[in-house]
Amino acid sequence: MSDAPPVVLIIDDDPQIRRFLRAGFDLEHFSVLEEQTGQAGLRSATLRQPDLIVVDLNLPDMDGASIVERIRAWSSVPIIVLSVRASDEDKVKLLECGADDYVVKPFSMVELVARARTAIRRQTRGAKGEVVVKLGPLSIDLANRAVFLDGVRVVLSPKEYRLLQVLAQHAGNVVTHNILLKEVWGVHNLHNAHYLRILVRRLRGKIEQNPKQPRILVSELGVGYRLTSGGCSD
Repeated sequence: MSDAPPVVLIIDDDPQIRRFLRAGFDLEHFSVLEEQTGQAGLRSATLRQPDLIVVDLNLPDMDGASIVERIRAWSSVPIIVLSVRASDEDKVKLLECGADDYVVKPFSMVELVARARTAIRRQTRGAKGEVVVKLGPLSIDLANRAVFLDGVRVVLSPKEYRLLQVLAQHAGNVVTHNILLKEVWGVHNLHNAHYLRILVRRLRGKIEQNPKQPRILVSELGVGYRLTSGGCSD
């Protein structure tokens, strides 16, 4: 990205929500675009090519998940979905359609902006081809398959490293259980969730100061896991 402010496209049919989001993003020095329908949002995403899209799940003309799928057909722009639906099934569906993150209404603007910046940083890191992911005391060198905790190299098994690698490639964003199972064990093991729980426990034992209170590899209960730079897990 250049020195220009990041551009966020808000797609939401509620004018009060749009005003709230515009005010919050303006304060954080974003440039804000607004649309109130899915079709208008898709046109704006195509023509204006924003750095981030924030879309409501329930729009008058089309479902937010459909918007995510259509944008993902041609763009990797970060997408955050806003929803009053809080079921695990809805969250998983959105993430596996291609959303980078979700925020359940009501939400704080501080949380949304933090997640927005995380999604943009991940996109920028990928575009630049950066291969070292740093999360607090943890450093993951993806090019050399090397992991360091407080400067000391951590020895991981092939599956432990693969799990960490997938999470690092989406650092800051949640990765669903199914995606992790597929990437680490293959498509024939999507129902073996206990494999993932055991591997996460082993990995936490190597990268967390207190594996029972993880702050780097945190859980999104019922949905998946995310790597953070120091947040608390559920």
